Amino acid sequence: MNFNDTLMGHLGMELVTNQPNLIEMKMPVNDKTKQPMGFLHGGANVALAESAASIGALANIDVTKQLVFGLEINANHIKSKRDGWVLAQATPKHIGKTTMVWQVDIVDEAKQLISTARCTLKVTEKKI
Repeated sequence: MNFNDTLMGHLGMELVTNQPNLIEMKMPVNDKTKQPMGFLHGGANVALAESAASIGALANIDVTKQLVFGLEINANHIKSKRDGWVLAQATPKHIGKTTMVWQVDIVDEAKQLISTARCTLKVTEKKI
């Protein structure tokens, strides 16, 4: 998957695992993903979570006929981080015909929970 010239590319996200029931994405904690005080920005965590959930949703639809869009995301930031990287681990809680719900836990190198999110996505038919 090509992330160049997308938000995911600009934030340095990398797809690690791409399976219908597990998406893992890595993101560096660096100047592009930190807030001015030097900590990982909560919005970068949310962007990582929604990106992982959206890629997971794509793995569960017919991409020639359907699209997915984020409807809602709720995130709780548990722990701060100043450097290194974080890993989003997204798993589906509901895969329906018109909506999906994904749970995304973001951990650090030591597997400590940094943030947790729940993302609801809309599945829609492509209009040609």
